[in-house]
Amino acid sequence: MKNTHFLFIAPGVDPAAAFPGWRLAQIEGAQAKTTKAFYSQIAEALDFPDYFGHNLDSLDELLNDLQWIKEDKIVLFIQDSAAWLSAEKSDDKLTTLIDLLEATAEDWKWLDEDEENDLAKKELRILFEDSPRIRTLLEEQEIPFGVVG
Repeated sequence: MKNTHFLFIAPGVDPAAAFPGWRLAQIEGAQAKTTKAFYSQIAEALDFPDYFGHNLDSLDELLNDLQWIKEDKIVLFIQDSAAWLSAEKSDDKLTTLIDLLEATAEDWKWLDEDEENDLAKKELRILFEDSPRIRTLLEEQEIPFGVVG
């Protein structure tokens, strides 16, 4: 589990119990069928500052900051992941978001707290309710994933 940022949670496993001490930010996939709805949900789940621009660049900027969150470990839990961004015309936006999440989690992994960047190091994991759609997408992108529970 330590070598991957993306995880699927087994049915019946409580994500809060699986990640004790982590900040659990939940996204309801059935309520985030569009990119616009996802931006609103992630802004609320991670308490984004008011200046969040509800676009990809702003999401990237804030995910690479996260200094307003006191916990060092954050898990972004996407419930009903089969429905997540399902109203988009293609999987391109989903693929772009997955790539951004992977790059961000990887950047946090390699952040050197001794650098002069004033950022406290964070650990980011992305947790999905299992769905063939997301599994297939991760496999096609050659993104490793694990299973919790």
